[in-house]
Parts: sequence; C-alpha cells; structure tokens
Amino acid sequence: MDLEALRRALAQGPAAERDSERRAAVAAVLREGREGPEALFIRRGEREGDPWSGHMAFPGGRHEPHDPDLFATALRETREEVGLDLQNARSLGRLDDVETHQRGLVVRPYVFELVDVPPLAVPNAEVAEAMWAPLAPMFRGERDTTFAYEHEGRPYRFPGYDVDGKVVWGLTYRMLQMLFGRLR
Repeated sequence: MDLEALRRALAQGPAAERDSERRAAVAAVLREGREGPEALFIRRGEREGDPWSGHMAFPGGRHEPHDPDLFATALRETREEVGLDLQNARSLGRLDDVETHQRGLVVRPYVFELVDVPPLAVPNAEVAEAMWAPLAPMFRGERDTTFAYEHEGRPYRFPGYDVDGKVVWGLTYRMLQMLFGRLR
C-alpha cells in the first residue's frame, strides 16, 4: 500500500450519493509516513448529548447553511477542529456517502493528501487529541479488534481497528473499509 495506489483507487470515478436533508462531511487526511500512508484520526471531546462523544473519527461535522457545499463543510470543520487548512492539500476524491445511526443524517467522506503537515491545534473544545496512524497494518488486518458497546441494556461487539490503544469503529471503520475496498 502506498499513496500512489490510493490516488489511483480514488480516481476511479464518482462515489455513491444518498439524499438527505441532514448532511455532514469528514476529511480523511493522509500523509506519507515511515511505514507508508498514514491517516489523521481525532478523539472527540466528551460532551453530554453528543452521540459521537469520545469516539475516534476523522475531522468533520454537520453542513451549515453558509457552507456552499459538503466539500466546504469538510474544509471548515477540519480547520475548526484541528487547525489544519486543507485549501492547499491535494484532494484525492471522495468515498460513498454513509448513513449514520442518527435518523436521516448522511456523511460524505472526502480524502486529502498533505505533503507539509503543520502542527495541529489540539486539544480544544471539540477534540481531545489527534494522532497519525499507518494504514497498511489496518489494511492487512494486523490492527483488527472489536469495540464493546451497550445499547438499552444489551451488549454488542463491533469490528474496529486498534490505533494506539484506542478503537476506531462504527462510521469511521466503515469509511476505512470503503477506502480499503477501493484498493482491493
């Protein structure tokens, strides 16, 4: 796995779109690391009433009326959450829209490549921490794990990836699966 393979995989054409009045966008930000491509993950801050409180994720959030489109939403949210301006980053494309467990909310993942990575502005009110993690071990299944989750008193186990002792699962895991699927 290398960035060139990711570039080719994402250039294959348009991704699937889903209609929804409630929209959000995330930025899967990649860079070249010592072990090949790395992705930027954040751990969201703990907030009452936030269904993704404390979760590992890509930077992003809900579309605002002043955002001209979802691409602008991904740029704005990444700047707000980690202080990273993606205006000069290379846009590699996007993945399929993903439906969330929140009724009617659909998330569009955009993929970016950074060459020069400035320091990140975390922690802050929205993001507890940010980290870069190599994608190749996840792609090969070396970081596979599960996440224990309880809903209405019932225990569940969801597939995920271990990233420095934290579990990337749910929506972000599904987005990574789509990215890896393009490579396969």
